[in-house]
Amino acid sequence: MAIEVRRVTHTYGVGTPNARTVLHGVDVVLTEHRVGIIGHNGSGKSTFVRLLDALLLPTEGTVVVGGFDTARQASAVRSRTGFLFTDPDRQIIMPTVREDVAFGLRRRGLGKDEVARRVDAQLARFGLAGFADAPAHLLSGGQQQVLALASVLITEPSLVVMDEPTTLLDLRNARMFAELIFALDQQVVLATHHLDALAGFDRVLCFDQGRIAADGAPAEVGAFYRELMSRPAGVGDL
Repeated sequence: MAIEVRRVTHTYGVGTPNARTVLHGVDVVLTEHRVGIIGHNGSGKSTFVRLLDALLLPTEGTVVVGGFDTARQASAVRSRTGFLFTDPDRQIIMPTVREDVAFGLRRRGLGKDEVARRVDAQLARFGLAGFADAPAHLLSGGQQQVLALASVLITEPSLVVMDEPTTLLDLRNARMFAELIFALDQQVVLATHHLDALAGFDRVLCFDQGRIAADGAPAEVGAFYRELMSRPAGVGDL
């Protein structure tokens, strides 16, 4: 799926005294299967990935995902994409594991038996079958993030956008989750601080001060990012 970001600027609080521009004229086309997004806190990377799922709309410019303009055809974009947040508490909305996975199918016109079949298959796929009727919010942090991913994937999106999904996980769970991500059939755009998670990715973008500062292979861009992070931080980077 082609992702076209054309001369995009995004400003929070437009028209207010506290208006803050976090992206400046970003222009890029992404067609690769695995794309990583890195950058320091405040660099604009989280804003960038939220634009791809129409969670945010550009202040200027256009974002077109799979041929659909996010500003004019947001529903069509969201029907083809899934978004995974840093904190699974932002996504887990139903009481039990089974109910949360099933929630995404509620408007698909499927019968109860078909919903149950798909949910059971999804739970088995992600190792959650033994927790089907457990309270979702009592799972471990790693299990909750896997549940959030399973709930996103039940709708069979073509593109999955992820905003630092391993940040709240310990090293072991972060590695396991990175392996899950890499094994997905879907196109993935992953924003992360964990450079190890990008090994084998097709392309990586590094954001700095709201612009793409480096664009290329994981090793090359990762080295640029490490050098960038070794520089003294400015107030705006905190």
